[in-house]
Amino acid sequence: MILEFLAPLRASSALRASPKYRTVHYATALPRYQCLHTSSTQLATPVSPNIPGPPPPPPVPTPTSAEQRVARKRKQAELLQRGKALRADPSKPSSALQKRFWKEVTVKEAEDGLHVMLDSRPVRTAAKNILTIPRNKHQLATAIALEWDQLVSAHQALKNHYIPLTSLTSRALDIQAADAKGEGKTRNDIVKILMGYLDTDTSLCWVPEKNIHDPSSDSYGNEVAESLRELQMRAAQPIISYLTTRVWPGVEITPILESDSILPTPQPEVTKQVINGWISGLPAFELAGLERAVLASKSLLVSARFLVEWSQEFTQLRKDALGSKRFGIEEAADASSLEVRWQTGMWGEVEDTHDVEKEDLKRQLGGVVLLVSG
Repeated sequence: MILEFLAPLRASSALRASPKYRTVHYATALPRYQCLHTSSTQLATPVSPNIPGPPPPPPVPTPTSAEQRVARKRKQAELLQRGKALRADPSKPSSALQKRFWKEVTVKEAEDGLHVMLDSRPVRTAAKNILTIPRNKHQLATAIALEWDQLVSAHQALKNHYIPLTSLTSRALDIQAADAKGEGKTRNDIVKILMGYLDTDTSLCWVPEKNIHDPSSDSYGNEVAESLRELQMRAAQPIISYLTTRVWPGVEITPILESDSILPTPQPEVTKQVINGWISGLPAFELAGLERAVLASKSLLVSARFLVEWSQEFTQLRKDALGSKRFGIEEAADASSLEVRWQTGMWGEVEDTHDVEKEDLKRQLGGVVLLVSG
């Protein structure tokens, strides 16, 4: 095959060397088509686009009703529970941590308070101390007992998200033990962290008055009657008014952002000193509850208003404000997540993200209520 291809090349070279054929060009001497293979050419067989068969299934609309979303989440929960059962069977544990070593969970009254008993053994904190709950907090003790009764293995007790109330109560007892020993570092560290939220409080970060990004209608096509700044002011002003008249009388609390600026403005120094002193003087359980509420809501003002509403230490303030609207879990969650609700109202909610965060915030605020109420 290679010789057949080189023969025309030698012939063309001889033609160019001969004086008689000097006008003969190299292109005319070569054949127009040379095959480098001996196999026959196979053309592609076209296929008709009209292929017989069943039609594709019709498109299924995205479930939008609440019942469909609940059904889908229940199915996901069942699959997750089934997968957990396959990985670690409580009836056939492969290790001691995968076994539940207690049968019954009860609440027992002791000389120093209430104990949550796993059969005959009390629940202990991470420091190996007995979890002792004050006598007047029966609801908290019952809720902690319910947490431990729902566990299926000892391994789950090592994770805080399975026993959030136990962890929160342990935090309060640790603060109480540090105060009894005269160690002020734990309390001072908490106060320093909480005061850092005052200069960036979410209830005081009002957007500028004129915002080019404000839409004229929401995701349902309804016209927006109020701007985001107006909604923020309407939600924050009752909280500020309550705190500056009953909790911190005479204190001035100003917005962090001006109506025409995005540069933050710090609170007056007198305001910081008064709030710092108030937080430093809180009892251990109230301080732990305020810490959990601030970390969950990102707002010191909303958390302080929420703590005063439910703590047994501020019963007199609630008696003086008898007749005012109750500031509950829903109100605190809405006040601290107003911007998120505004955005989801404009552009829609992301499933398994915004709804989970909203319920988790309510769960953490509910734990604060059980911790500080009597």
